[in-house]
Amino acid sequence: MCQRILIVDDDVSITKYLKLELEENLPELEIICENKGYLALNVIMSDGIDLLLTDIAMPDMDGYELYSRTKEFDENLPVIMMTGFGYDPDHIVVKSKQAGLHDVIFKPFDIKKLTKMIKDRIKRRLIRSS
Repeated sequence: MCQRILIVDDDVSITKYLKLELEENLPELEIICENKGYLALNVIMSDGIDLLLTDIAMPDMDGYELYSRTKEFDENLPVIMMTGFGYDPDHIVVKSKQAGLHDVIFKPFDIKKLTKMIKDRIKRRLIRSS
């Protein structure tokens, strides 16, 4: 069964870039992209994914809201948050970490680091579900 990753960022150029890079580095995975939090939530709840990679700052739903709603639906779904900010004025990362978030990656990306994070999280999910 193909593992599926959902990338969520309101910046279309970032989702396109990440999709291309991850398809090249992780060809065994299916990469899905959304540019709105509410559309992403719909994918999570209806299509099923194996990992969520989401930005923290989006106009319709911030990363914390998407994280918490995702965890209500599937508490074991791995989530990686990405941010371009060194400073988190809305404390989205802090609130998410307090709620159980483990992984945050900063833009610009080290694609090798991101690829390793994704592999590790998906592997842990597969081990837990077997």
